[in-house]
Formats: sequence, C-alpha cells, structure tokens
Amino acid sequence: MTSHDSPTRGPAKPGPYVISGILIAIAIIMPLLVPMYARHDPVLWGIPFFYWYQLLWVFIASGLLAISYVIMRKEDRRRRAEVREGKGA
Repeated sequence: MTSHDSPTRGPAKPGPYVISGILIAIAIIMPLLVPMYARHDPVLWGIPFFYWYQLLWVFIASGLLAISYVIMRKEDRRRRAEVREGKGA
C-alpha cells in the first residue's frame, strides 16, 4: 500500500452525524412550515409576527449550523487523531 492509498481518517461514529443532521433539518424545515406562522399577531415593535418570526429563524438557523459545524469539526479531529496514533504504534 502506497502513501496515497493510506487512510487519512479513522472510522466514523454515527452519533455526531445524526445530531448534525437533525440540527440542520430543524433549521431548514421550521421556516418552511408557513401555516404555523402565517398571522399578524403578536406584533413586535410594529412588525407583524409573520415577518419577525422569519427574521428570528435567520439567527436561530445560523446558531444551529454553528453548533453542527463544531460537532463535525470535533469528529473530524477525532478521526484524524485516530489514524495518527495508529501510525505511531
């Protein structure tokens, strides 16, 4: 096996991928459920609920995606470290 054929990452654990997938699905699906928020009241600073709810999801989605990114980065580092430790032995 040449150096090009050697793996760069260890085996993946499904947990982080499932959690990230759920977080991303929430960020995508919730704003698509328009009948849930297609109303005028409650008004926030003169802005109808329909508009400020959508704007709120911009911030919630970016937070969920940031959490998902951190989870996946940690998993990738764990997988890479596993291969490095295996080569040292």
